[in-house]
Parts: sequence; C-alpha cells; structure tokens
Amino acid sequence: MTANAFLHRTLPRLWQERGLVARALWPLSQLYGAAWRWQRRRALDQQRERLPVPVLVVGNVVAGGAGKTPATIAIVQHFQSIGVRIGVISRGYGRSPQAPHCVVITPDTDASIGGDEPVLIHLRTNAPVIVCPDRNHAAREMVKLYPDVRVIVCDDGLQHHALLRDGEICVMDERGIGNGWLLPAGPLREPWPRKVDIVLMTGQPATPVPMPSGQAVYQARRALHDQAVRADGRSFALAEWARQKQPVIAVAGIAHPDRFFAMLEAAGLTLAERHALPDHVSHDALAALAREWGPRRLPVLCTEKDAVKLWDSLPQAWAVPLVLTPELPFFAALSAWWLRHSRDIQGHALRQMPTEAVPHRSVSEA
Repeated sequence: MTANAFLHRTLPRLWQERGLVARALWPLSQLYGAAWRWQRRRALDQQRERLPVPVLVVGNVVAGGAGKTPATIAIVQHFQSIGVRIGVISRGYGRSPQAPHCVVITPDTDASIGGDEPVLIHLRTNAPVIVCPDRNHAAREMVKLYPDVRVIVCDDGLQHHALLRDGEICVMDERGIGNGWLLPAGPLREPWPRKVDIVLMTGQPATPVPMPSGQAVYQARRALHDQAVRADGRSFALAEWARQKQPVIAVAGIAHPDRFFAMLEAAGLTLAERHALPDHVSHDALAALAREWGPRRLPVLCTEKDAVKLWDSLPQAWAVPLVLTPELPFFAALSAWWLRHSRDIQGHALRQMPTEAVPHRSVSEA
C-alpha cells in the first residue's frame, strides 16, 4: 500500500470508529489538542483588525474535503444573484514553492501559481479572488483593490483564528465527525460541537452529528452536471457516452476520488480505468500522466479542479462539473446574515468616526 493510499483512503476509514489503530494514536490527539488550544489562544490574544466589510468563513472541522469549494461557489453565485459584490480570499493549497506570496487570480493564472481551487472559483464565478497564506493581508488587499466589494468569503479557514470573521459556515458530508476524536486518532481538526452560524450538510451521516443547541443546519444535494466540457468550450452529454457504451478513463485528484467514480458509474458510464490521485495533485504529475493518456484514444474525464491543471497538457480532456445545490432556506439564512452584519459593520464604522463627521440625517430621510 502506498503512503498516499493509506492517508487518503485507509486512514479516513479507520477514523470512523474507535478501533485499535485509533486508540493507539489517541495520546497524540491529546498533544494535538493542546497545541490547537495554545495556537487559538495566542491568535485571539492578539489585536485583530476589523475590516470595513463583513467576512464569512467557509470551512470544515474534519480532515479531507467535505465540499467547501463547491459550497463557496454556490455562496458567491447567490450573492451575485442578489446584486451584492463579493470577493474571495484563500490560502491556495498546492501552489508551487516558487509562486509569489500573494496572487490576484485572473483567467490566465496557472493553477501552480494560484492554486487549483482559487483558480476554479474565479473561472466559475468571475468574482475577484486573492490568494495569500496570510488571510488578513489577502482581505486588506481585497478591500484596497476592489473597493466595491461588500462581503468577503474566505474559502477554508475555520481554524485560521488570526482572521477576524463575522460569520462561519461549517460544511459536513456523510462522514460527519467520524469517531469524534482529534487528529491523528480521528478526523477532527478542532473540538466539536461548537457554535457556528450555519452547518451545511452535503451528505447524510449514518450516525447523527452532535450539534449545539439551536444550531442552524441545512441540507445540500450533490450531483454531477449532465454535460462534460473541454478546454475549447465544447460540451458533450454524459448520457451519450452511456448510450454508446463508450469506455472512459476517469481521473480524480480530490480528497475522495471514489465519490467521483461512483457518480460517473451512476450516470451509466463504463470506467475502463480509474486514476485516484492525491488531493491537489501537482501540475507536473498530471502532465506526465497526460503523456500516457493522450495516445489511448479513450475519453479522459476528470473533475473541474483537475481540469484547470490537466488542460495545459491534455486540452481534449473532459471536465465534469460537480453541482452543489443547497436547499432554499439556506440561501434565506445567508441573506439574513448579510443584512444583519452589513448593518453591524456600518454601525461600527459610524461609531469610529468623530462626532462632527457623522453624516446628518433629517427626519424626512428616516
């Protein structure tokens, strides 16, 4: 078994129960918990900057993907649909060590420079996206470069306590919180339960997840788009490959590649090969594999996150978008959060102004 297979497939299965391996790792979890508490306390003790626009963090509390990026895209598209200018900041995992410290994503930004997920978010939404390990710096740059932005979403960052936030959305999938233990004995990045503004469930755990009293919880449906797309913009229906019984090569460099393969099979496709690659697989690794797949004359189907890297060397590869559809009450709660906190931010700004600088409102304006 390779190290990658153990980390991404075997270990997550072990984290679903409190078996011998998890119990053996439990003492290390106590050390992790102590380090997490120290880091959190240190960040909260520092003076943190309040930005002039609300900041909403989207993340999860378990290791591995739970649908944060699709959720971020859905949130961005919602704010855009109601006319609210929104910007996204991100750590940008998987970037090249030679990449600049901070990057403003454009349609031409290479994934090795900007990170596969930030590039994907920008391509899907056309929203301003800034990548930087220091999320506070990224947020300040967002406000400076895009003064019309009215809300900032941080893609991943629940545990980045140095960033002062106005709201938190925790995304969970069918794994829930696993065995409920901290890393490395369990999947938790931080203790749970704790209060957040919204919990968005992208899957249904077999065991109910403990929630704080009064916690707002909403469901989202996860499905593949019925059309695959190529770098040149051409699209092709998955149902047509299924009707033709056309074998395909399936590629997924995400946290849970088996989900992608299962969804393709559920759409009726025949998978001649499955290539489960590490999450945030490098541009160079995909390019090397593309040289093998190119002459095969079989359609290569991949996730959108892989496509932003694979298209450079294999433009004929087909990306199959993942569509995350939250229930309507989720968007109502999101809008209510925005209205509440946009007023709070404006009130805070007015309280910081000298008295003589506070704009005058006549009775007729009230």
